[in-house]
Amino acid sequence: MSLKRQVRVCSTILPDKMALSLPSSVFLALVFLAAVVNFSTGHIECTARYFGLDSVVCECNSTYCDSIGSVTLPPLGQYSSYLSSMAGSRLEETRGQVHVNSTWAGLRLTIVPYQKYQKIRGFGGAMTDAAAINILSLSPGSQDQLLRQYFSNEGISYSVVRVPMASCDFSTRLYTYADTPEDYNLDNFTLAPEDIKMKIPLLQRAQAMSPQPLSLLASAWSAPAWLKTNGALIGKGSLKGQPGGKEHKTWAQYYIRFLEEYAKYNLSFWALTTGNEPSAGQMTNYSFQALGFTPEEQRDWVALDLGPALHASSYQHTHVLILDDNRLLLPHWAKVVLNDVHAGRYIHGVAVHWYMDDFVPAALSLGTTHHLYPEYYLFGTEACAGWTGLDRGVKLGSWERAEHYAHDIIQDLNHYVVGWTDWNLVLDQTGGPNWVKNFVDSPVIVDAQHDVFYKQPTFYSMAHFSKFLWEGSQRVGVSVSQETVLEFSAFIRPDGSVVLIILNRSSSVIQFEVWDPVVGYIPSTAPAHSLNTLAWNTVINNTN
Repeated sequence: MSLKRQVRVCSTILPDKMALSLPSSVFLALVFLAAVVNFSTGHIECTARYFGLDSVVCECNSTYCDSIGSVTLPPLGQYSSYLSSMAGSRLEETRGQVHVNSTWAGLRLTIVPYQKYQKIRGFGGAMTDAAAINILSLSPGSQDQLLRQYFSNEGISYSVVRVPMASCDFSTRLYTYADTPEDYNLDNFTLAPEDIKMKIPLLQRAQAMSPQPLSLLASAWSAPAWLKTNGALIGKGSLKGQPGGKEHKTWAQYYIRFLEEYAKYNLSFWALTTGNEPSAGQMTNYSFQALGFTPEEQRDWVALDLGPALHASSYQHTHVLILDDNRLLLPHWAKVVLNDVHAGRYIHGVAVHWYMDDFVPAALSLGTTHHLYPEYYLFGTEACAGWTGLDRGVKLGSWERAEHYAHDIIQDLNHYVVGWTDWNLVLDQTGGPNWVKNFVDSPVIVDAQHDVFYKQPTFYSMAHFSKFLWEGSQRVGVSVSQETVLEFSAFIRPDGSVVLIILNRSSSVIQFEVWDPVVGYIPSTAPAHSLNTLAWNTVINNTN
């Protein structure tokens, strides 16, 4: 085949100059992938687009979008493999036979089912104002297509949605729900047009597509300015007065009013956090919405105000997650708050963000916190690519960012985290809108002018977990026969089937074998720069 002709790759046409600009290894692998046979029910191939980086995006419109479809595992004695890679694979399924005897003398990953750890809650992303604006910038057909990709059984089965309470940096204006000064009774509390016209209708549509109830998670960025020491939504500022005082009690009631207003639209919240990134509100000249808390202040506010307010309301079963900030603040923050019995009785978990994860080992922060407080779960509530000064904004087709996602998720899962929430579900090509121009990347990028959206490699990173790790899946042990650069995590799902997720960030092809003592040996290969989900049944007549 001449490179001067158009080449069909992953069910699309790559123009001459695009094919010529592809790295040779990526190009050849993409051509090979066109021949892969898929077994998922309703699997639809990726329409690949190359934008000059190390991999491709998948383009979708109102009538066509790649989809893994509804996944059904093969019968006992066989396994399924779902592969995504820098070379262009996107959840490509193949099947193979489980062997009775070992056929490999090299690297072996052994499932250790009696080593049991945490159970999964779910995976998802955030319905920010920006995400809602971008979804609604598309035609109705493309909107539905995009929502299906995230929330339906044919998509990647997101089950968690984080919802900002009023504005954040990914809004087009600054507002709260109670901007009337001195309104301590919150008589003028009202949802914003962004809620009523955008976020709520989209959440209702997402819920209608989801086969299970969505776990909604609420986070506030700032209290109204009149409740704060600095009199502004942005910058360094905390609540006036002391925990137990009228300002702190009003802020607690603000949460109750939010839950009440959303309940009118048949949207109930599984959990709320004590506030987004409380450390930000302690920084002088912080550029966007924040509310400062020290761990001591957060402890006392929960014990004296938020906890009692929830307990006295119709929402006493709503989970409370503390911190909602970077894990480098652990275990200190958890020690201060959870060692207090008055606060601890109202708290269910600890919420962590991924920023600056590279600066603190997971074992030191997450692991130590879990071992000190095993009755409280750890939950990832925010992550995004493109947030650092040297690596800013949207990068269409970045596989490097997909690997960073998968690496962090696996690391978190292997240190007791029960769920992982991405940041904006959708952004535009600039990485916004964002009123303070804090542009970042997202797994889905919208091109409203052409009524299309691009599914980034990070979308598929999320899919390798969200699609296969059902709520209630329990992490189990994995032992290795020799040192390896592969990263992995294994789970037994509620129906007894096993899921093993394997990341290869190296440039080498790595052959290995999986041994599940219950069923046998699975020969496998991890291509260079790839993410693979292996799944198999362990009992006859399993229902998937």
